[in-house]
Amino acid sequence: MFVVMAQDQLIIIAILAFSMGMFIWGRWRHDMVAGASLLACILTGLVTPEDAFSGFSHPAVITVACVLVISYGLQQTGAVDVLTQRLLPSSAGPTLSIFALTALAAVLSGFMNNVGALALLMPVAIQIAVNQGLPPGRVLMPLAFGSILGGTMTLIGTPPNLIVSGFRDQAGMGAFGMFDFMPVGVSITLAGVVFVGLLGWRLVPARKQADTASFETGTYLTEVRVMADSKAAGMTLREVEAKLEKEDAQIVGMVRGEMRVIAPYSRRLLRADDILVIEAEPESLGAALATVGLKLEAEVMAENMPDEPVEAEADKPANEAADKVTKKAAGKSTTRMNRRGRPVAVKPERTPPSVLARTGEQTAKKSTGKTDGSGDGKDTDSGKEAEESKGPSKHDELVIQELVVMPDSPMLNRTASDIELRTRYGINLLAVSRQGRRSVKRLRSTPVQGGDVLLMQGVPEAVSGFANDYRCVPLAERDIRVPVKGQAVLAGSIFLIAIALTATGVLPVAICFGMAVLAYMALKIVPPRSVYTAIDWPVIVLLGALLPVAGAMASTGTADVLAQAMLDWVAQGNPVVALALVLIITMTLSDFMNNAATVAVMCPLAISIASQLGVNPDAFLMSVAVGGSCAFLTPIGHQNNTLILGPSGFKFGDYWRLGLPVEIVVVAIGLPVLLWAWPL
Repeated sequence: MFVVMAQDQLIIIAILAFSMGMFIWGRWRHDMVAGASLLACILTGLVTPEDAFSGFSHPAVITVACVLVISYGLQQTGAVDVLTQRLLPSSAGPTLSIFALTALAAVLSGFMNNVGALALLMPVAIQIAVNQGLPPGRVLMPLAFGSILGGTMTLIGTPPNLIVSGFRDQAGMGAFGMFDFMPVGVSITLAGVVFVGLLGWRLVPARKQADTASFETGTYLTEVRVMADSKAAGMTLREVEAKLEKEDAQIVGMVRGEMRVIAPYSRRLLRADDILVIEAEPESLGAALATVGLKLEAEVMAENMPDEPVEAEADKPANEAADKVTKKAAGKSTTRMNRRGRPVAVKPERTPPSVLARTGEQTAKKSTGKTDGSGDGKDTDSGKEAEESKGPSKHDELVIQELVVMPDSPMLNRTASDIELRTRYGINLLAVSRQGRRSVKRLRSTPVQGGDVLLMQGVPEAVSGFANDYRCVPLAERDIRVPVKGQAVLAGSIFLIAIALTATGVLPVAICFGMAVLAYMALKIVPPRSVYTAIDWPVIVLLGALLPVAGAMASTGTADVLAQAMLDWVAQGNPVVALALVLIITMTLSDFMNNAATVAVMCPLAISIASQLGVNPDAFLMSVAVGGSCAFLTPIGHQNNTLILGPSGFKFGDYWRLGLPVEIVVVAIGLPVLLWAWPL
């Protein structure tokens, strides 16, 4: 028996076959292949030019982009660290950790959108991978598959379930209830999570992210203060060290008042305002601080520091302020007041030209009361200039940047106090990395040496100005974060509100997540300049380009022809075989088409087959619901598969190694349960 296919159906099959071959070959990046497939459909007339880029406005694309930003925000604020500590085993090996995370994702997905569940736990998975020394993909793929499986348990767990329920209602049989999906959903979820969490994760290829940093700076030495409301206050050093060790950090010194202790007694009780010198990896620095509620000493000093000399001079005669600038430029010694109100001598130094120019310009403006030759002689801008000289305000966008001190830097053998780093530049020295050598001197009194790596915090322009003045080279940007108190709770609350709005059906998931991203930007949880760097754009292009291609497969009737041909050739009137084929065909189509489109194509076909065979259509509709969700062979079959593509460094052909065994488990467990729960 031969199937007669129209020309456009043959063309779309050829394009899809060529695309799958290119994806598996891996020579071209996946977004290039997707773009080529879309262009081929346009040139052959399968997709009109007007609809060519309609995929980029699809809710799935917007959702994926928003999830990536939200995930970044949860990770940067330390909310992920709190979640990891409270919900997952702290001292487990990789198998138990992956199993627990996969199971948690499955449970959450049953009662919230499975994309949202993955967004919540994806940063946790990355942290577990780091702690266990695993490639991120070996934790992220089980997490994604667990969230997909969990979504099959309830009506709201995944969009295909809602679509199937809608088709049943349109057919006059009424909509499915909230928990009608549970018998089959729970069975395949339990089997799938056990397989993936205990054994299957080992099948995932070990890949590294393409943008992984290619340099190693070693550990950082930094100072942290025990705050009055810190968990560490009242704990012994030994107890604090035990918690820090879990984040690969250790205490190497302590300062109490004017007393510096190089090897502090392990049973010494910590008090408020004690300063600890800790050694930590750059990526784990933020988690180490969040563990016991410590705060960077540089930030404490910045909050308590008096106004800068330039601001104090705002109301002085212009000639006196100018004289002071001249004295600094000439290397004259000056006297400043420290935090305790005592006079301290400041070593003479030559003010870098950029700072001198800025200060002279401010002085000139104050003396004339004009800006750029305009004005009426009133001192209208002096307050503004003084305000600008304070350094970063709470509204400024702060960055954390690593700077390498060059061998000919003017800063050699000088300290942060010598150059008045905070006063003149408005930036904080958070930590120093000096490979092979350890020092427990106070950071502000540690002489800088060539090759040191300085961890600086400040507004981008100020950090760049310092780097230019003192010949420091910035390293490539890395994910080094210092949690801001209160932002973790704020970020988590916004995300949970978005999830609640989605789960109750108040607004679509794309709208809810878009609102959450806007709130993150407005509240500086994710700085506006970081929003677009948090999005993996090749993944967005992949999804946006292939959605019209998948639509062409449905609009040309190719999916209907292929499904009907398989049923005619193989089922041959046997309802059990027909049920198995509907499940397998739906899973296969969903691997290469959007799952919502797949379910929309297969539901009418399933109802028609059940009617022709004279059997219960509910079993066939349930098989469509399960097959439409369980797409594990490709990154384009489900949004959750797409989300982990970039962070895992996967190729298109990496998914089937774990995905094929999982789909076999789904069919082996799901088919008998379908026949039991929904008898034919």
